[in-house]
Order: sequence, then structure tokens, then C-alpha cells
Amino acid sequence: MTGSEETLSFRLAYVPGVTPTKWVRIWNERLPDVPLELVATPPAEACDVLRDGGADAGFVRLPVDRTYFSAIPLYTETTVVVVPKDHLFTAADEVSTEDLADEVVLHPLDDTLGWERPPGQPAFERPATTADAIELVAAGIGLLVVPQSLARLYHRKDLKYRTLTDAPQSQVALAWPEERTTDQVEDFIGIVRGRTVNSTRGRTQPEAKAKAQPQAKSAGKSGARQKPAATGKSGKPAGKGPKGPRSGSGAGAAKGARRGKPRRRS
Repeated sequence: MTGSEETLSFRLAYVPGVTPTKWVRIWNERLPDVPLELVATPPAEACDVLRDGGADAGFVRLPVDRTYFSAIPLYTETTVVVVPKDHLFTAADEVSTEDLADEVVLHPLDDTLGWERPPGQPAFERPATTADAIELVAAGIGLLVVPQSLARLYHRKDLKYRTLTDAPQSQVALAWPEERTTDQVEDFIGIVRGRTVNSTRGRTQPEAKAKAQPQAKSAGKSGARQKPAATGKSGKPAGKGPKGPRSGSGAGAAKGARRGKPRRRS
């Protein structure tokens, strides 16, 4: 697919924990004629959705295959441990992985932190999803380490979370198949990067071009009517003597005095 080929809509995938609301709002303001479709995607399936054309671009968790995908890292999340609300850890602001040594730590199959084995004691079996693991934490089966956005997403009144200081962190990025970098993908990249609609690094919309052209013409006409400043006989601008614009008094006069003949030493 080339950059000039357009679809009737723009499909944006996003994994749990990512909130694309701000970027969607800007897209709808700038391109109201191109609907943006959100595609909620499990973390493990996000890259397959993009490969198969199920979405044009997506907010994913790194790493991705950089030989196939282009990716723009956006932010790195704080890692937290989710515990029952009456757990001892709730008395502290943060904990370390060493503090988990005697705790059962759940390791869901859709883990987003990428470690082979979390700290602490392994559970009897791995939960299928993070949502399942949250239920097990609430039941007192074990604890769970996740990016903070997932702890917020699955928040429950009977659970709390605390920052885990020395754990791996999850990085969120905008990714898309490099060979399918369409004009619409470029438009969305510009939005995510905070570019204005007239940015030279992004596509300028037809409406913006139409507004800019009359202004340029108007500026050109007004520039043509401007007359050169009047000059005196010496060819210098009128009203300015050899000592500058205020040669007769004040600081100008003082400077002029210093440029006169030197005083004799007694």
C-alpha cells in the first residue's frame, strides 16, 4: 500500500491500560470526514492485528519486531505490586523485589513486563490473563506485579497497589507496519508528536492550505505598496544626523562629547 492510498476510516489498535482519548479527539477535530475506529487488542495479539491489517496503527507495549514495524516510544510506566487492602505492604509508599521473597507472586500468561520468572514464590499455575490474576489477588491467593495503568484499569475497592522500585518497566509505543506508512498514518503520527496542522513535518490539510494562500497573496500586495523610507541629500535616512537619531541631547549628546578633542593634561 502506498502513501497515496486512502481507506474510508482509520483503525487504531490499543492494548489494555492505554487511553487514546486525547489523540482520538484531536483526530476528529482535524479530520472529521475520516472516522477513527478503535480496536481493543490483547497485548499478545497486538502485533498480529497490525500484521494482518486489522488496524492501521496501534498503541502497543515494547518490544516489537523492528525489522517489520516502525515504532515511536511514548512513555515508560511505573511498575506496582497489587495486594489485598489489608496487606502489610499498604503501610509503605513503596516496596522492593526483595520484600516479595516470601510472597506468592502470580505470573499471568499475558504478562507485560517480560521477565521469565517474577520475584517471590511461584503460584501453583499461571493465570490465563491479568484480569484473572486480579481476581486471585482479591481471593488472597497471591500478589501481582503490573504496570500502574493496569492496576488502575482493574481497580477494586478490596485491593491496593504500591510502587515496586526495582522491577522491570513497560514502555508504550505507537507502532505500524513500515511498508504501510499511509498518509493517514502520517497524520496520526503528527498528532501523537504534537505537531500543528500546518507543520512542515506533517501533512498540511487542504483547509489549512486554502486559508494560507489568501494570506500570502494579501501580504504580497501590501508589501508591493510599501514605499522606501525618505532619504536626505547624503543618502542617509531623513531625520538622522551623523550622531544618530537623538544627536542633540541626553545620552546621544554625552556620547558626542566623548568623541570630541581630548583634553590637555595639566
